[in-house]
Amino acid sequence: MALEDYKGVFTFAEQVDHKLAGVALELIGKGKDLAADLGCEVTAVLLGSGITDLADTLAEYGADHVIVVDDPKLENYRTEPYAQALAGVINEFKPEIMLVGATAIGRDLGPTVSARVKTGLTADCTSLDIGQFPLNADPADAKQNQLLMTRPAFGGNTIATIACPDHRPQMATVRPGVMIKKDPEKGKKADVIDFKPDLSENNRYVEIIDIIKETKKTADIMAAKILVSGGRGVGSAENFKILEDLAEAIGGTVSCSRAVVDNGWKPKDLQVGQTGKTVRPNVYFAIGISGAIQHVAGMEESDIIIAINKDESAPIFDVADYGVVGDLNKIVPALTEAIKAELAK
Repeated sequence: MALEDYKGVFTFAEQVDHKLAGVALELIGKGKDLAADLGCEVTAVLLGSGITDLADTLAEYGADHVIVVDDPKLENYRTEPYAQALAGVINEFKPEIMLVGATAIGRDLGPTVSARVKTGLTADCTSLDIGQFPLNADPADAKQNQLLMTRPAFGGNTIATIACPDHRPQMATVRPGVMIKKDPEKGKKADVIDFKPDLSENNRYVEIIDIIKETKKTADIMAAKILVSGGRGVGSAENFKILEDLAEAIGGTVSCSRAVVDNGWKPKDLQVGQTGKTVRPNVYFAIGISGAIQHVAGMEESDIIIAINKDESAPIFDVADYGVVGDLNKIVPALTEAIKAELAK
C-alpha cells in the first residue's frame, strides 16, 4: 500500500428518507479542522436514490466536494449495496481519512467497509486530532500527521488514543452530538462528482419486504436546550414526577442515566452517556446522578451543569458549575415552586 497516494478527508453523509442525519453535518465540521491541519480538502460521500439535491446543503456546511452515488439499489439502506458503493468510492478516490457517524447505519456500514478495503477502524470516537504516533516518541522516530482517534475503553474506565499508521484510509466512527457543526454558508454550491461504482447483486443482498415506521413518543434529548436528568438516586420511576414538574416549569426535557434505564424506569431513548446519547444543552440538571465517567462523557460539554446530590463527595460535583448537597426530594420541589413563582410575577 502506497500511503502517499491517499489524500483528503472524506465523510459519509448519511441520509434517510431524503433527510440528512445531523451527524453528517457534524462530521464535515470536524473534517474541516482536520483538513486544515493536513493542508487538504473535505469531501462528503452521499449515497442514495434521487438525492443529488442534498449536495448543496453539504456544501453550505463546509464540504469542498460531494461525491454522489445515486442508484435505485441505494433507495433504502441495505448493508451490501451500501458497502459496495462506499468501498468503491474509497478504492477509486483514495482518501487519507474516512469518517462515519456511529449511528445504527454507520455502526453496520463502517466495519463492513473497513474490512473490504483492508484497513482498521476505531469505533465511537469522542475526539479526533492530527499529530504524531507514537505519542511520546522522539519526533525524529515518530510518524507525523497521523489521525489520533480517542475513545473510552474498558467500560469507560480509561481513555485510549488509537492510530492506524500503516494502512489507509484511517477510519473512525464518531457518535452523534460529539462534534460541532460549522455555521452554514448560505448559497454555497457544491462541486459535485457523480460516481457509478459496481453494485452487483449477490447472495448477501437482502430483499426489503416492508418498512414499518413507528412515531417515537419520547422527546429528542439531543435537541433540548434544558435537560433535567435523573439517576439512581431519584429512587423510583414514580419519583421522576418531581423531575418532570421541574422540567415543565422551566421548559426543559427529562433525561436519565444508564442506571435508570437498567431499572426500567425510563426508555433507552432518554439515556445520556457513553452507551446513550451525547448532549450539549444550555443547562443540564444532574439530579441524583453520581457522575461516573460513562455518564459524564455524554454531558460534560453542556454550557451550565447544576448538580443536586446528597453525597458531597460525588464525582458529579467535579464537573458541575453549581452544586447543591442535600435531599433531592426537598430541593427539587422547592426549586420548582420558586421558578413558578418567579415566572408568575
